[in-house]
Amino acid sequence: MDFKAVLTQLNRDKKEYAKGVGTPLLVLAALAMVVLPMPPFLLDILFSFNIALALVVLLVTVYTLKPLDFGMFPAVLLVATIMRLALNVASTRVVLLEGHQGGDAAGKVIEAFGSVVIGGNYAVGLVVFLILIIINFVVITKGAGRISEVSARFTLDAMPGKQMAIDADLNAGFISAEQARERREEVTREADFYGSMDGASKFVKGDAIAGIVILIINIVGGLFVGMIQHDLSFGQAMEVYTLLTIGDGLVAQLPSLLLSIGTAIVVTRQNETHNMGEQVKNQLGNDKALWIACGILVTMGLVPGMPHLAFLGLGALLGFIAYLSQKQAREAELQEQQQATQGAGTQVATRDEPKELGWDDVQQVDVIGLEVGYRLIPLVDQAQGGELLSRIKGVRKKLSQEFGFLVPPVHIRDNLELDPNAYRITLMGVSSGDGELSSGAELAINPGQVFGPVNGIATKDPAFGLDAVWIKPELKDEAQSLGYTVVDAATVVATHISQLLTNNAALLLGHEEVQSLLDMLAKSHPRLVEGLVPEVLPLTTVVKVLQNLLNEGVAIRDMRTIVQTLVEYGPRSQDPDVLTAAVRISLRRLIVQDAVGASPEIPVITLAPELEQMLHQSLQNAGDEGAGIEPGLAERLQASLSEAHQNQEMAGEPSILLTSGMLRTVLSRFVKYTIPGLRVMSYQEVPDERQIKIVSSVGQQ
Repeated sequence: MDFKAVLTQLNRDKKEYAKGVGTPLLVLAALAMVVLPMPPFLLDILFSFNIALALVVLLVTVYTLKPLDFGMFPAVLLVATIMRLALNVASTRVVLLEGHQGGDAAGKVIEAFGSVVIGGNYAVGLVVFLILIIINFVVITKGAGRISEVSARFTLDAMPGKQMAIDADLNAGFISAEQARERREEVTREADFYGSMDGASKFVKGDAIAGIVILIINIVGGLFVGMIQHDLSFGQAMEVYTLLTIGDGLVAQLPSLLLSIGTAIVVTRQNETHNMGEQVKNQLGNDKALWIACGILVTMGLVPGMPHLAFLGLGALLGFIAYLSQKQAREAELQEQQQATQGAGTQVATRDEPKELGWDDVQQVDVIGLEVGYRLIPLVDQAQGGELLSRIKGVRKKLSQEFGFLVPPVHIRDNLELDPNAYRITLMGVSSGDGELSSGAELAINPGQVFGPVNGIATKDPAFGLDAVWIKPELKDEAQSLGYTVVDAATVVATHISQLLTNNAALLLGHEEVQSLLDMLAKSHPRLVEGLVPEVLPLTTVVKVLQNLLNEGVAIRDMRTIVQTLVEYGPRSQDPDVLTAAVRISLRRLIVQDAVGASPEIPVITLAPELEQMLHQSLQNAGDEGAGIEPGLAERLQASLSEAHQNQEMAGEPSILLTSGMLRTVLSRFVKYTIPGLRVMSYQEVPDERQIKIVSSVGQQ
């Protein structure tokens, strides 16, 4: 066994255990002071330590750059207050037990404050002590407590806005995720600190009140002990015990006053990284103010009867400080001008010269944006229980899995131009949807058949345009029992975003996203991908084909089949529409599965042969596909398809229009916005293992 290694490990463990035991030992020592009798010399040491601790804390508050750098101040204040009160109890015991023996019976420190500081006159000492109590309690402690309370309230109220600003900077790309996390932690620490300071100020206030009560109790107790137990006269007992009590009170009030000043300094500091001395110098060193004060003091010093030396001396001192301040300001200004001249060459830089523009001044539009009114800020603030951010994250994850590519993040920002309860959704910087929420209410949506009305504010569901009612949360169960679908405000916005992204999925897919998809596929099928771009097809054509698929509601999850088809048909044609049709045929099983699931039959709507022949002839005559349907025919076709589509929806079955390959592209674009939900397929896209069931024939006589 290696005893040297064992001893080294034991020493290391001992050092680890020794860390962080100082504060617990100090608290336990304070409790011991309350219970156990203390000898006078130990009281002297502890009183001196208490004063030294208060001085150190005060100086740390002065030299701390910003309040959050001394985040342990509330805890230090609590420990120091407990120690001081414990010392009061211990010293009271010694004063009452040993005070009749003489002035130093309770220790040299108490004797010094009782005899030297107040000259041994208990009346003077009592007045001085009361003045210190009034200064500490009425002026410093009360003011610091009020500032702590207001700072805590304002800090907590400002948290949502700060969180929104951090999220906006993160979404805009001004800061990284790590920087955003650090700023959020700083906002949280700031709120915790000012909340703790609000409570810690109550400790200081209670300590000041306790000082007055302890003084009265000690004087009364001293008179009782001295006159009854030690047979002292009233005058002797009053003199002995009052001097010791006042000395004890002054010893305790001095560190209390120092800590009160430290508390006031901390809560009155701005939460910015500045040295307090530099701030005082920069903000009080106003040349004009100093010269005016110098003139007033000199004038007062020349008035007969005034203390000439004091006023003239202070006036001269202020004049000297003002002169030095002006001199330093001129030197700094001259140095700045020299630096500006060197940097600008032969031209002298001026403050009015406009800043040169750069590419950083050009802001790119957000792919997906969400703007909210100021009353909806709590909806996107997780600190206030807002669930919208998590809902949007869930929407992005779900759509990314459905589409087959990563949906870009939603950039959220507040917009004061909107109504307080309104929101706006933008795609590529263009407003694509908006709505208005009711504060503190939930949306009861009529899915098509309900069994009665519900009390609330009538409105429309912003995502699908269904009839809806804003109701109070307590009416949720009643609305659901009547057949309504009840959702909260966050779900309303998230559903609206999901619907818009589903309808505009092609806008979200660009060259970068397609290249990322190809790079991911290349990891598992390198030979397949390397033969596509740019040998067979340019990347632009691949992007257009994938966008066509998304426009037609076809997911691009099966990139292997898509790329394989493009590699096969790319040498034959570069037309994106032709390539899209070929890819759709390759993906026919996936397309049908998304439409009807695992059902062996595909219910379809067809066009009458005469109508289909007429459309073929119309397109051939037009020459430009998609632009040759006669307006009257298009109107009748839309009405018939809409009726058939509604019948399918009422029957609870999918709505699929089956037509020829030549008409599929044209009709798909024709019904995309006029009849949402109607899928258009060609005969070639029907898998061999599925059966067709014709449920309606449009144009049949």
